[in-house]
Amino acid sequence: MEAILEQISKIGIVPVVKIDHAEDAEPLAKALCAGGLPCAEVTFRTAAAADAIRIMTEKFPEMCVGAGTVLNAQQVDAAVAAGAKFIVSPGLNPKTVQYCLDKKIPITPGTSSPSDIEQAIELGLEVVKFFPAEQSGGLAKIKAMAAPYVNMKFMPTGGINAKNLNSYLDFPKIIACGGSWMVPGDLINEGAWDRIEQLTREAVQTMLGFELAHVGINCENEEEAMKAARRFSFLFGMPVKDGNSSVFAGGAAEYMKKPYLGKNGHIAIRTNYIDRAVNYMTTVLGAEFDESTAKRNDKGGLKAIYLKEEIAGFAVHLVQK
Repeated sequence: MEAILEQISKIGIVPVVKIDHAEDAEPLAKALCAGGLPCAEVTFRTAAAADAIRIMTEKFPEMCVGAGTVLNAQQVDAAVAAGAKFIVSPGLNPKTVQYCLDKKIPITPGTSSPSDIEQAIELGLEVVKFFPAEQSGGLAKIKAMAAPYVNMKFMPTGGINAKNLNSYLDFPKIIACGGSWMVPGDLINEGAWDRIEQLTREAVQTMLGFELAHVGINCENEEEAMKAARRFSFLFGMPVKDGNSSVFAGGAAEYMKKPYLGKNGHIAIRTNYIDRAVNYMTTVLGAEFDESTAKRNDKGGLKAIYLKEEIAGFAVHLVQK
């Protein structure tokens, strides 16, 4: 998969924006970045699209800005000249796709049927847009189409919102979802940047689903850990589970048999998508992770990783749900 699509996959949500006035591009980009989504698909449905892309890419070079609703080679050229890093089209026009491929411009064309998928495969594509997603059969249809086309991945757009976002992203053949619920046109035209930032932040939190997994408390030795776990169990009726390096009382309290990371212990935070959480926390929040603490599954996927910093004497790590 191309590098720009890998980047989009780590972000998880692509805000699809329609900008009527180029002067709205900078405050909109600022709101998206502040809310946690340094990404935008600017649709070529208005005369301001190219100028908006140029402003976003110049003012916020860290953003992944692309052009959407691109219908022909002329629009491809205009978008790329403005700084677009990727192209999205509502349908699969072989001429437009081939034009992008010849110029090594990442393109994700719209598809909604097996015939579309086969055209995409013939053109050498690995990722396609699925549009309009909900109206074309939604997640059930994507799963059905993905079965025979095992190497194809999807970026659905159309009818996706906070309520169904995670059901789409849970399917591993979906790299990201496009949507406009956090950037509705009326709020852009009103200049309601604080509200757009809030909706963007809510979208990110919905996607990542951070929640407390457990708290680990450092004990001096195994005897102290077992004693503490049993007392906790006695008071609150939680089962004791003895492990190699710690003793759990229920699922929330872990007592370490010898001091581990953190002055006092550690706090584990669960997340829906650990790779996206790491990307968000590093690129948006400026957090740093200790790669030496990373734990992976048998396929190499990240399962857990610690932050470099401690908070109030506690180390903090993410855990994949």
